[in-house]
Amino acid sequence: MEQLTTLEASFLEAEDADRHVSLAIGTLAVVDGPMPERVRLLATLSERIRGERRFTQRVHKHTLELAAPQWVDDGNFDIAHHVRWAAVPPPGDDAGLFRIVADLMERRLDRDHPLWECWVVEGLPEGRWAVLIKIHHCIADGIAAVRILASLTDAGPGDSFVGDIRAAQEPPSSIVLQAGLSRNPLTWAGGLWRASVYTTATAVYTARGAVQFATGLLTPATGTSLRGPVTNMRRYSAARVSMKEVESICRAFDVTLNDVALAAITDSYRTMLLRRGEKPRRSSLRTMIPVSVRAPNAMDRTDNRVSAMLSSLPVAEHDPVRRLRLVHTRLDKVKNSGERQAANAFVAATNYLPFPFSAWTVRLLTRLPQRSVVTLATNVPGPRQRLQVLGRPVEELLPVPPIAMQMRTVISMLSYVDDLVFGITADYDSTPDVDEFASGIELGVARLLSRALARKPSAAKPTRRPARVAN
Repeated sequence: MEQLTTLEASFLEAEDADRHVSLAIGTLAVVDGPMPERVRLLATLSERIRGERRFTQRVHKHTLELAAPQWVDDGNFDIAHHVRWAAVPPPGDDAGLFRIVADLMERRLDRDHPLWECWVVEGLPEGRWAVLIKIHHCIADGIAAVRILASLTDAGPGDSFVGDIRAAQEPPSSIVLQAGLSRNPLTWAGGLWRASVYTTATAVYTARGAVQFATGLLTPATGTSLRGPVTNMRRYSAARVSMKEVESICRAFDVTLNDVALAAITDSYRTMLLRRGEKPRRSSLRTMIPVSVRAPNAMDRTDNRVSAMLSSLPVAEHDPVRRLRLVHTRLDKVKNSGERQAANAFVAATNYLPFPFSAWTVRLLTRLPQRSVVTLATNVPGPRQRLQVLGRPVEELLPVPPIAMQMRTVISMLSYVDDLVFGITADYDSTPDVDEFASGIELGVARLLSRALARKPSAAKPTRRPARVAN
């Protein structure tokens, strides 16, 4: 039996720490064409989930949590527990669909069964329908969750933008490889010297990042309505922008796709604060940015492989272009600070601690009031080609992130074919303006595109191919 890692178990602990939180992540596929008969659709899903072991396993916790939870086969697995149907009331527009998505995602998954659900949603206009895949975060991170959904389609996962992430492009980080050790014993002395130098430099770099990351976590953010206790209910909305337009902005200002996306998010948060009568300040928007550390040979694994960075997004800056450049500068500084490596090293180290100690620590930390991080924004690479379900094309893929730890809004970005979609999950009571926030992201991209198109051709610097996912 496989054990959950400390990171994976921490998602269960964080959920247990707050009865208002459900830590399932979702992906919504909007499908064009007539919906298949229920019997055929259920049979197809039953066949295609066989390749995903976690879909037929449940979590087993030990008495007094003296050992890490384990994945155990569910001897009574019944797919009818997991595949269900819902319908959007007329007229079946985005508002109705998003209300259904929020209602379904706010409910916790049943831990007596494998921790996933598939909701088939009827009632969309023009003969369309939707599929919502809901998976507990202890099973998968965003990249793994999108791959799982793609594996349930006709052609399987196929090609995706995942190759553009930083982890997929970095060489192996093994000290032996970095130091250049070989099988020839005559070269070992020089290789060991290079290994010791490399190890020392890496340790200093990582330690510096750990200090910076810890400082960010311990420094309270400016008081804002964006952070605070959450209720049981959720709201959901989405913003959609053209990938080509985002790439035009990248070329004009020599920045990455992630820079543009975060600048647009910052623009909308600034508008939200002003609409609420709050003054945007430098530390009003300290943001956690999950970073994939998934190596190329682990892209098909169903697990969690993420680190994180912290950055204060420049919500106080009013000019869109200066705001974009500040986002780019601050992210570059954080990327080069060692924060990602420090967070990853810390998460890896916790797997070697006695589980009762790590579980107690996580439980204590998740019950303390979190005052430093205001929001979370994650970027997930999706499929490059259009998916199909039983011959019907998947027109849209929308990410649905969970909220927790007193963050009242969380944004997940997902690239799919020619679109970049921002999925926003928000607390129902404290964020009634979530649709305005989504529209503000689209407006933020439009403002940057307008400024990019207004630049003289000679002013635009030649740049590398814009990164789909900068992290």
